[in-house]
Amino acid sequence: MTTTIIRNARAFSLPKLLLEGRAFLALLLVIVVFSSLTPNYLTVANLLTMASHVAIYAILGLGMLVVILNGGIDLSVGSTLGFSAVIAGFLLSGVPLTLFGVVLYPSVPVTVFLACGVGALAGLVNGILIARFKVAPFVATLGMLYVVRGLALLMTNGLTINDLGGDAERGNTGFDWLGFNRILGIPVGVVIMAVLALVLGFVLGRTRFGRWLYASGGNERAAELSGVPVRSVKVRVYVISGVCAAIAGLILASTLTSAGPTAGQSYELTAIATVVIGGAALTGGRGTVRGTLLGAFVIGFLSDGLVIVGVSAYWQMVFMGAVIVVAVLLNTLQYGRRRRTNSVSPQPPASPSGQDSATRSVSNP
Repeated sequence: MTTTIIRNARAFSLPKLLLEGRAFLALLLVIVVFSSLTPNYLTVANLLTMASHVAIYAILGLGMLVVILNGGIDLSVGSTLGFSAVIAGFLLSGVPLTLFGVVLYPSVPVTVFLACGVGALAGLVNGILIARFKVAPFVATLGMLYVVRGLALLMTNGLTINDLGGDAERGNTGFDWLGFNRILGIPVGVVIMAVLALVLGFVLGRTRFGRWLYASGGNERAAELSGVPVRSVKVRVYVISGVCAAIAGLILASTLTSAGPTAGQSYELTAIATVVIGGAALTGGRGTVRGTLLGAFVIGFLSDGLVIVGVSAYWQMVFMGAVIVVAVLLNTLQYGRRRRTNSVSPQPPASPSGQDSATRSVSNP
């Protein structure tokens, strides 16, 4: 009886509550501070504008989340974002078929599909290098960062592709729908973010792939011995990350009605920050969609708030770096505390087969 009371007291301790709810508390703090500094911060128009910016960070962050849950990292998402946007701009501007003497203008759905395919291909190459050839995730994705950025620069000669609105006579209008249209008053980018978050939340929480992902990220060797297809999971998470980067690039290009080869620079760091602020462990196996969304809102609302109050771009980088460092420190405190708690907790006896029920549930969901 006494032991139960002590455990309940620990479970509902205030420091633990503040630590695990830090992303939500940080978002509230950002809103309160900037609302007091500028009266226009909490207007409906400004909130919708900030939400549109958050959508790009969140979509990138959701892709990064599955990679980090697997114990990896993807440094190529920013470059993949920019390259996918350039692919869309290149297609919408017309693809010359010199052999036939014609210029092909793909429709917007075809353009979106091909741009997402490019993102998936970049992720597939990353996944194969990491899972099949055992290249370190940092090295493989860093190499892909340079490859796709270089391809974007080659395709455009370093110039920005402008006027992506299309031409009605060519049948390729409507690309700006992603960036400017609204559904029930909500920007399309925000709707896409919400749909992706719901789908990914279901996949992580309700499917076999989600259980495999958490298991392989927590302990890859144990998961492999339990029957988890570790290589397949690893390849899939990088493909998902590449597709999310492509979607974010399409939304950004549609919003700007232009595609620049340098778009998305340093966005890979923003994506990592989004996931870390949301409470995910960089070592893998821990993290949630909800936390990543909160992290994206913290990043987006903080960035826009600093711009509104007139803080210089240099100081913005300082603030963002400080936020990331604090988030990592808090993650270390949280998961270090859990490890200490688990180390002093009595362990259940091992089953006769040598595997606990949780391990068996991974291999036999």
